[in-house]
Amino acid sequence: MRPLPRRIPAIAASGLAAVLLLSGCAEIQQVSDGVDKAQQCVQAAGIVTDTVKKLATLVDDPGAAEKALNDGAAKLGELADKASNTTLKQAADDVSESLKNLNVTDTQSAVDAVQKAGSDSVAWIRKLTEACS
Repeated sequence: MRPLPRRIPAIAASGLAAVLLLSGCAEIQQVSDGVDKAQQCVQAAGIVTDTVKKLATLVDDPGAAEKALNDGAAKLGELADKASNTTLKQAADDVSESLKNLNVTDTQSAVDAVQKAGSDSVAWIRKLTEACS
């Protein structure tokens, strides 16, 4: 029987190393996805908090209050578009829609929007947080 050429064991070792490397990369990717999701969850809650805080200071300026709501909704929409987790994406889209639905046309509607956003923000953050767990 003829002995195996030297390069066959080298090729087999290279193939084994590639398989081990790729399986390790999959684990690294899972960790990376988890970190991305955690960052997006923190960002989403921060967007809601920042929007509600900003809105509370704009009660006397309906135009600026409407802009703050739209900006917050847009930021959540962008985050949802980038989210790899479908549950987080849906939650961010839902909260974004809720912000868009708070229409401010005058001082009274600005007051109403501040009150509604203040009371609903806890539920919005809970929804985002639950999507992240």
